[in-house]
Amino acid sequence: MSYLAGYCLDVARRARAASRSLVRVGGATKNAWLKRSAGLLRARTADIIAANAQDLAAAPGFGLTAAAIDRLRLDERGVEAVATALEEIAAQGDPIGEVIESTVRPNGLEIQKVRVPLGVVFFIYESRPNVTADAAALCVKSGNAVILRGGKEAAHSSRAIVDVLGEAARECGIPDDAVQLVSTPDREAVGEFLRLSEYIDVAIPRGGDGLIRRVTAEAKMPVIKHFDGNCHVYVDRAADLDMAERVLVNAKCQRLGVCNAAESLLVHADVAETFLPRAASALVERGIEIRGDATTRRIVPTAFAATEQDWGMEYLGPVISCRVVGSLDEAIAHINRYGSKHTDAILTNDLAAARRFANEVDTAAVMINASTRFNDGGQFGLGAEIGISTDKFHARGPCGAKELTTYKWIVYGTGQVRD
Repeated sequence: MSYLAGYCLDVARRARAASRSLVRVGGATKNAWLKRSAGLLRARTADIIAANAQDLAAAPGFGLTAAAIDRLRLDERGVEAVATALEEIAAQGDPIGEVIESTVRPNGLEIQKVRVPLGVVFFIYESRPNVTADAAALCVKSGNAVILRGGKEAAHSSRAIVDVLGEAARECGIPDDAVQLVSTPDREAVGEFLRLSEYIDVAIPRGGDGLIRRVTAEAKMPVIKHFDGNCHVYVDRAADLDMAERVLVNAKCQRLGVCNAAESLLVHADVAETFLPRAASALVERGIEIRGDATTRRIVPTAFAATEQDWGMEYLGPVISCRVVGSLDEAIAHINRYGSKHTDAILTNDLAAARRFANEVDTAAVMINASTRFNDGGQFGLGAEIGISTDKFHARGPCGAKELTTYKWIVYGTGQVRD
């Protein structure tokens, strides 16, 4: 066995042992750890920012885009946001032991469906140091041990955060190996971990398309996937156009390099002549390039011609595709063909149209008269998220603590036997 394979096996075995111990840790202890971690993060803000500065200095050498560097950056406000997220997770009820449903059969058997941890989570992510804390917090809150494989671009930041979490764990009685950060930058380590299904229960990749496809292809355990965020905003014929402009600008421009930013605009033909010029003006004023179909380019002469590839593109930057559609049916069909099943929004005052859109668009989250940017664990009241799943099994949309659980059936009897 190679040194790398031995290292990965040791980490996985220790995670499995920690997961067995976590089953005996109560909600009060986990919450104490979360609160202590938040306090220590605030106390060590300067150290964490200094570690992050090392990562930022090295970022150009890794070829990071401006959007990736933005996700990498941690300042005082960012550290405070991480600490606040931990406190919000602590304030939530303990999902473990929750009775999801219960029934008593005619023979007197009481049958309960009870929420339990998944076990060991292998989490692979890129250039997001705040996600280090979010993932660790959500996994431990839900009774899972976690192996964190962060990108080398954020190695110093992630190490500083995990050191704080580990110190709080030792103080509060959380198993030492409940949160482990993979120390080697060797890309082959991911492949080694993905083979260890005896010790790892689920893999969760959060990053670019290439990473997710690699994990999906190589993993010997189930994978919760977070694919592209080609999010749509559809402006219906019955939309309030002032609201539609405000929501569109926020969905596209509030932060460009995130998966819940709008990448595609669809406009009903009945309002296109009125809405598109003002929408284009607002977008171009903010540096956004518009790539449109023929009707869009006629109404907005400065728009560039969209290609077939544009309709399915996650730009993560200052570009948006735009198409004029003749009906709600056409809008739904376009989204179901080109969308990534992440987040899609409709702007309309027609309740029937909103209900049809919500029912027929195949997506993890539908926004009605609201920005796509709200598809986020914190905004949904989950405290944080370990990812936004575009799968349908086992979880869909923002994955908080409950989404990192499964269930078991517990049957209480009084000596019943089956005839």
